[in-house]
Amino acid sequence: MRGRQTVRDMVLSLAVIGVVVAAVYFFIPHDDSQSAQQNAVKTVDYRVEVATARRAAPYAVAAPEGLPKTWRATSVSYRASEDGKGGAWHLGMLDPEQQYASIEQSDAPARKFIQDVTLGASKVQGEQAVGSKKWDRYQGDTYRALVRTEPGVTTVITGTAPYGRLADLAAALVAKKG
Repeated sequence: MRGRQTVRDMVLSLAVIGVVVAAVYFFIPHDDSQSAQQNAVKTVDYRVEVATARRAAPYAVAAPEGLPKTWRATSVSYRASEDGKGGAWHLGMLDPEQQYASIEQSDAPARKFIQDVTLGASKVQGEQAVGSKKWDRYQGDTYRALVRTEPGVTTVITGTAPYGRLADLAAALVAKKG
């Protein structure tokens, strides 16, 4: 008889815990809406950082101009290198569909830089026309990317956004030296 009481007590205890969990779920406010998910990611102002990077970088730093307000900057950084080569500019954004896209630039050796910022993506067939310029396409397990290598700088537009959105971001880029 003693064994049945412990099983019965355990089932009753689990039922009481279930009632408490249900009450917490239903009576404590929570927001699962799309706007709550969008507001969970902090938007940053990158104007000061882009001006600083343009003064410090040995190449013309590219930043978007004229993108709709539905594009939101979420991260920004410029990391200078000790020897004046290999400085890296980063601007991370969310596109209107909440997909990630970033601008990555560096004067470091292109091959390693591209592998690092695209998380190992490989070059695929075809190019993406952006205005009058052609960008190489890369595809990986995590990110896709558009890559343009010019003398002294490699620019990578990478992220989870589709190629069309990456091309929209690339088209908005204006490269300036400060």
